[in-house]
Amino acid sequence: MATEIKAPTFPESVADGTVATWHKKPGEQCHRDELLVDIETDKVVLEVLAPVDGVLSEILKPEGDVVLSSEVVGIFEEGASAGASSSSVADASAQPTSSVDSSLEEPILSPAARRMADEKGIDHAAIAGTGKGGRVTKEDVVRHVEEGGPVVSAPAAASVAPAASAPKVEATAPVFSGERVEKRVPMTRLRARVAERLVQAQQNAAMLTTFNEINMKPVMELRAQYKDVFEKRHGVRLGFMSFFVKACVEALRRHPVVNASIDGNDIVYHGYQDIGVAVSSDRGLVVPVLRDTENMSLADIEAKIREYGKKAMDGKLGIDEMTGGTFTISNGGVFGSLLSTPILNPPQSAILGMHKIQDRPMAVNGKVEILPMMYLAMSYDHRLLDGKEAVTFLVTIKELLEDPARMLLDV
Repeated sequence: MATEIKAPTFPESVADGTVATWHKKPGEQCHRDELLVDIETDKVVLEVLAPVDGVLSEILKPEGDVVLSSEVVGIFEEGASAGASSSSVADASAQPTSSVDSSLEEPILSPAARRMADEKGIDHAAIAGTGKGGRVTKEDVVRHVEEGGPVVSAPAAASVAPAASAPKVEATAPVFSGERVEKRVPMTRLRARVAERLVQAQQNAAMLTTFNEINMKPVMELRAQYKDVFEKRHGVRLGFMSFFVKACVEALRRHPVVNASIDGNDIVYHGYQDIGVAVSSDRGLVVPVLRDTENMSLADIEAKIREYGKKAMDGKLGIDEMTGGTFTISNGGVFGSLLSTPILNPPQSAILGMHKIQDRPMAVNGKVEILPMMYLAMSYDHRLLDGKEAVTFLVTIKELLEDPARMLLDV
């Protein structure tokens, strides 16, 4: 019985999607809930699974095609068997063994694994797959790198071989001379959408950035004192981000206009603090949202951030996890950034930028001390926030973090 394979039902905020990767070929046997195709939208990659056991009989929307919500992308033959595939396998087994090592055959890689392997120049055939049916996952690529496996891909290795032993290049393949090689790849929908929103934010808001610096020594000492006990009790590591989230929650309570947004000629004040945390992924920048952070403990925040980070790297974040948000925190310090001016995440009115912790000589009570300092940057929409409100908000965060007991005592 023929069954239509349809694209997922997109939410109202997503107009269409693009067929990213077909994981099955026409005539190939599929099992129930096995991955058939990835549909990439502006925000997430959605997976379409096989409804039952059977065979993918026809692909109606090849890779790169734009699809609408619930549009038919292929035809699935329920209960059928891949006779053609089986016979081809039998024929192949009857042929003499090729001189090429079977270990060099191209394995099946997940989209995230393929992107990481290509970025790091790893030969696909050198990665041991632990997924279903020998499928190579992103974790397999990470493990391959950590274990010191070969990281030079087959094409790269061939390029450094002597010219006399180099194989002939097909006429259709581009030939480059020297080292001035260029590569053109299409921008992912997510990165294109992020670029569009960042430009809109700069064009539609009166954006201004204010700076301050914070002595991280009190938080670092508190973390060093309790991190082992914290991890043993809660099962997650105690990081700095949870302290900043809690400080922002308290500061947003004291300065509700920073938590507000502009809607036409109205100002919308939010009676809750949903804080977005900017996360870098292979596909681009994503901002999953921590809901109701005013009710979350440090352990809850750390666990949720860790979960979001893993989902972002695997491309598993849902649209509902990245929509909304009343305030955003971006941490460029993990990459070594000392100072930056973060861009607003519309329709939010403010964003906090964290940076690298660096030892610097500071004047303390008339004496010079070496302290671990961090620059904080807060970009805000000057249409809604005046300089006094923005600076006072940032000073509140500074005071709370330089004396963490303030957050417990509400002073």
